[in-house]
Amino acid sequence: MKILYGIYQVCFALPILLVLTILTAIVTIIGSLIGGAHIWGYYPGKIWSQLICVFLLIPVKIQGREKLHKHTSYVFAPNHQGAFDIFLIYGFIGRNFKWMMKKSLRKIPFVGKACESAGHIFVDRSNPKGILATMKQAQSSLVNGVSLVVFPEGRRTVTGKLGEFKRGAFLLADDLQLPVVPVTITGSFEILPRTGKWIQWHPMTLIIHDPIQPKGKGDENIKAVMQETYAAVASGLNNP
Repeated sequence: MKILYGIYQVCFALPILLVLTILTAIVTIIGSLIGGAHIWGYYPGKIWSQLICVFLLIPVKIQGREKLHKHTSYVFAPNHQGAFDIFLIYGFIGRNFKWMMKKSLRKIPFVGKACESAGHIFVDRSNPKGILATMKQAQSSLVNGVSLVVFPEGRRTVTGKLGEFKRGAFLLADDLQLPVVPVTITGSFEILPRTGKWIQWHPMTLIIHDPIQPKGKGDENIKAVMQETYAAVASGLNNP
């Protein structure tokens, strides 16, 4: 089965998905220039992500989407298992959102420009002014139910286990007094881990946990929300 799936990828799925990726980037860039970056920055990417899972024959299961309120902005905090986390969240979380991503991703051909046009937030950690600019951009974007997705581990896991969380996402949620939504991803590590070279077939699951409301403001709130988020995400990994 692995050999047949590999042949299917190379001969059929991947060429189609490469064309779809370029078309999606072009549509996003042009649509965002015309107007409505909140629309063009989300829906083309959502359809693209769903098609990637369809063409690669990857089953997807979603739990807990009913816990989200339509007009509330959230900071989503998922674990980062592998490259397919992007497609799972973009295609199936069911909420318009902005990514918070590394500044270096802007250099990816087509995709980097599309993300910039769509208003996704590039993080410049090199100086305090860059971090302040990130905060201001996030504040202006998170309106009318538009949310933010941040991987609190900062990078994809190497071992498949949940890593330590960084404070950035929780600092932002504290500053804007937004609820944090823990999200557990399973299956993505088995499909394409950080050290992987070939896509492997495996089902994926996205578990949306109960939103965690701010308990105040400042270091104590940040610490408490971080701990509660970590425990929620870990619970989904222990009980897939």
